[in-house]
Amino acid sequence: MSDTAITEKATQTKTVVRLAGVSKVFGRGAHVVPALDNVTLDVPTGEFTCLIGASGCGKSTLLSLVAGLERPSAGEISVTARQVALMFQEPALFPWLTAQGNVELALRARGTGKSERRQRAAELLDLVRLNGFGAKRPHELSGGMRQRVALARALAQNADVLLMDEPFGALDAMTRDVMHDELDRIRDGRELTVLFVTHNVREAVRLGDRVVVMSSHPGRVAAEFAVPIPHPRRTDSAPVAELAATITDRLRAEVAR
Repeated sequence: MSDTAITEKATQTKTVVRLAGVSKVFGRGAHVVPALDNVTLDVPTGEFTCLIGASGCGKSTLLSLVAGLERPSAGEISVTARQVALMFQEPALFPWLTAQGNVELALRARGTGKSERRQRAAELLDLVRLNGFGAKRPHELSGGMRQRVALARALAQNADVLLMDEPFGALDAMTRDVMHDELDRIRDGRELTVLFVTHNVREAVRLGDRVVVMSSHPGRVAAEFAVPIPHPRRTDSAPVAELAATITDRLRAEVAR
């Protein structure tokens, strides 16, 4: 690619999520707990950005702020997405609804008609490789399958920004690896921007275009690492392991402060 083409591509890339000097505190007076301090971060359209850091560094709080569930104590947040969807570590499915019913609920909230809801929910379940499981209730599905339903429900919101808070943390290693492959496949050909929280550095390098290291108490952006490793990636590949080791060293230095 020529220098001109690279410049044109950079010019066309727009920032879809922007945090400028964002701080967040909880409580009042002597009981104030600072969660985030002066966080500035730009996420361009189509980028998969992973946030890592020790527990309590404000990663989940940052996602809640971007989702509009919390308001910043200081600073500004700009989200130019059509729709933002949030996916948690637990699938949080309604147990009395089927897999299809859980996905249709998100479509119903958007005002989608009944016949279109059924068709679209079936398409989304097929997209996450759950064709034939639409009539099953959550207790009849494995943990990985429940997370697939949660992913289909998030995509049903027609979101172009997907906020994922350790969505695969409770899964076994093999199922997590399969979900990584599925997420890669779903992202392929879509202009989907992802902000992904994880404690697993290799997972961050396996999935991300960029890894952002957060400091602790309060959370700040301590370092950023581009991930130039071409897809498809494997968690146990040498390039992934090498970059993950570098990031882990940086993370350990932050935790030790």
